[in-house]
Amino acid sequence: MEDQEMQLKVRRVTDKFTESMYVLANEPSVALYRLQEHVRRSLPELVQHKTDMQSWEEQSQGAIYSVEYACSAVKSMTNSSLYFKNIDGLLRQAISMKEQISNSQGRSLHDVTPSPSPLVSAPHAPSTSSLPLD
Repeated sequence: MEDQEMQLKVRRVTDKFTESMYVLANEPSVALYRLQEHVRRSLPELVQHKTDMQSWEEQSQGAIYSVEYACSAVKSMTNSSLYFKNIDGLLRQAISMKEQISNSQGRSLHDVTPSPSPLVSAPHAPSTSSLPLD
């Protein structure tokens, strides 16, 4: 009887040992299978998110470039105010010189006999010196 009990106990121990070995041997493959399932389910969504992010990055890079270009244009416009003031001064000088020339030609024509000249404007023509300077 003792021999049968011993065989039963040995059989239980060996069965438990075999079961443990089976679980230990299959555990990595079960884990890899679960990982594979998870990746297969979540990968398409992750790929979609990645392509969306890349698209948004491209759009934002274009917007950033546009804003930087506009900022540089505005800065260059504020820096050009000196040139516009210079142009304004030169235009005022040119108008003043033109008026002086017109006035001196008008005086010299009255001193000499009146003769029609194509270079002198007719007396009824409006003068360009009355243009607003602002």
